[in-house]
Amino acid sequence: MSTAAEHAAGLLSQADALVVAAGAGIGVDSGLPDFRGDAGFWTAYPALGQQGIGFHKVASPDTFRCQPRLAWGFYGHRLALYRGTQPHAGFGLLRRWARAMSQGAFVYTSNVDGQFQGAGFDEDRVMECHGSIHHLQCSLPCGDRIWSADDLVPQIDAERCRWLGDLPLCPHCGALARPAILMFGDGEWSPRRSDEQQVRLERWLCSVRRPVVVEIGAGTAIPSVRDFVDQVLDKPGARLVRINPRESEVAGSADIGLPFGALEGLRRIDAALGADFGDQR
Repeated sequence: MSTAAEHAAGLLSQADALVVAAGAGIGVDSGLPDFRGDAGFWTAYPALGQQGIGFHKVASPDTFRCQPRLAWGFYGHRLALYRGTQPHAGFGLLRRWARAMSQGAFVYTSNVDGQFQGAGFDEDRVMECHGSIHHLQCSLPCGDRIWSADDLVPQIDAERCRWLGDLPLCPHCGALARPAILMFGDGEWSPRRSDEQQVRLERWLCSVRRPVVVEIGAGTAIPSVRDFVDQVLDKPGARLVRINPRESEVAGSADIGLPFGALEGLRRIDAALGADFGDQR
């Protein structure tokens, strides 16, 4: 009887394309918090815990309107954290697997941290369904324009979760700027960049015949990634490898789930694939 990792390796070896579908769990092995419940969130942000402010409240347009320094204290801290985070070795394994497939890979992620681009994935092959913290937009918004956050230098009072100094402003109208991220209860998000990514993803999916989806760290609480995976699995020939330490069950008998964290699950599959799969290590 083959192991789950061997089953997953068999699916990968038969595929012509790799779809990487990633939720917050993929970043845990890079040292990033996944904000699982208020307790986990407040461990990462004790200043907000002292005030009883949960993730759903601080990550909202209302907080930018009513408490902009608190909102930018939170997002400015996250921006600095993500800029300084080194993607773990599992990202490199995914890239190597993709090079072994004729149609390569496309990433679909609910994460806003930019880890896939930081790990060397092609910018034109990444779909960020919730936007990116590395881009900004107007908080009104005055239009659908999105611009880079590269010139933004966060200055944060971490003990109070407060932004210090001048707040970021929209260069077009002078209103408060905000991250180009889909927040909770968000009617102001500018989806232009994500819409363009979606078009590229759909075109690519039309060109593949036997895609294998490697879903990593995507749960059911916020089902954006899982909903996308279900759509891909409607395609004849598509198969699923699900890596999740708590929710690894799969519906299809030909698919497989591995109850591990991201890096351990990916390493187990890579060991089952062997050194001859894709480029030499």
